Amino acid sequence: MPKDLPDLRASHEDRDRAVDALRVAAGDGRLDAEELDTRLEIALSARTLGELAELTADLPVAPAAKGRDVLVVKQHGGKYVREGRWSVPERIELRTSECRITLDFTHAVITSDVLRIETDMVHGKLVFVGSPDIVIDTDGLNVIYAKVKLRPKNSAAKPRLRIELVGNLLHAKVIERRA
Repeated sequence: MPKDLPDLRASHEDRDRAVDALRVAAGDGRLDAEELDTRLEIALSARTLGELAELTADLPVAPAAKGRDVLVVKQHGGKYVREGRWSVPERIELRTSECRITLDFTHAVITSDVLRIETDMVHGKLVFVGSPDIVIDTDGLNVIYAKVKLRPKNSAAKPRLRIELVGNLLHAKVIERRA
């Protein structure tokens, strides 16, 4: 959850993520049953991202589940943003049209050396925000009336994360920004 927007209203998805994090922490023995019940009650009635962030601030981000960890984004129109402290999966599927996607790796928990992003994007924009030790490989990307604006691959001798961007871009843009 973004730490810089604590007063932003929480969505059902935001509450679900907090509940999942609390249940994992209880399963790991970090929370007893009473504290879990108390925090779950607060999470389910939370109105802001700040309230949810307080519930999980003293808990570690759950490590990615090897091989099964996939983030699927299916969206028509609007924006989809992943920022703040989020666990980067091994694979992301983007099935979007007329949508702006922002993946901010500045404070993300990176648990794998490679992230594969499979995209089928029509009339959209994909923005990567990160540090110079993240390299984006577009060799498997099919670009049709689209624009790709990335840093040179050799900008990081030993990258912390290599992103394999594959799939189709139709009338879309991919942009990389440094944090």
